[in-house]
Amino acid sequence: MHIEPGIVNGAKIALSYVTAAGAATYAAKETFSTLRANGPASFVMRSVLATVGVFLFFEVLPHFPVGVSEVHFILGSTLFLLLGAAPAAFGLAAGLLIQGVFFAPFDLPQYFINLTTLLVPLFALQALASRIIAPGTAYVDLKYGQALALSATYQGGVVAWVGFWAFYGQGFGAETMASVLSFGGAYMLVIVIEPIADLAVLAAAKAMRGLNSTGLVTPRLYNAAKA
Repeated sequence: MHIEPGIVNGAKIALSYVTAAGAATYAAKETFSTLRANGPASFVMRSVLATVGVFLFFEVLPHFPVGVSEVHFILGSTLFLLLGAAPAAFGLAAGLLIQGVFFAPFDLPQYFINLTTLLVPLFALQALASRIIAPGTAYVDLKYGQALALSATYQGGVVAWVGFWAFYGQGFGAETMASVLSFGGAYMLVIVIEPIADLAVLAAAKAMRGLNSTGLVTPRLYNAAKA
């Protein structure tokens, strides 16, 4: 999902500072809520796990350039279900920054573009989860349809933001249109695989209920939502 260098140039890139600031403000709100509910130790541990996970997703799992961007197995819905929205957001931001600083410095000018592309769909996924998952349902008890809806929301959001940045930066020419469509088509592979990965991870978590008391996972993984 890294927007290719040169797609958004000059003064246009300033818009990404605004969108990223909006996403960061919401992430800060979620962070304060998580700190109040679960304490700093749990938040720090989950954020570290999310950061390591994101770095591995970006650098170890298969990824390949297609059109205006790259296709990655980001597993955003997996991070959300295991760790919660705020730690997942921190991990996405930190993992993206670590990758840029140490492995892909040419991506740093696009950092806020890519940050927006990762975080806004995460918060859309969070909003959807509150609607389609009953308060009495722990995440380990999700059905395939629910996992698919969450994954499609996140990955669809990533594709939509990549398309927005491409058209914003390059206009609606035939070449840009073809590049965006090829990227979106390739991303369908992620939408097919991620719900299966989510359910596999949740099944493994269900067999390890001892994690419930460690602070390493979101409380909602094993417990009903609090009223």
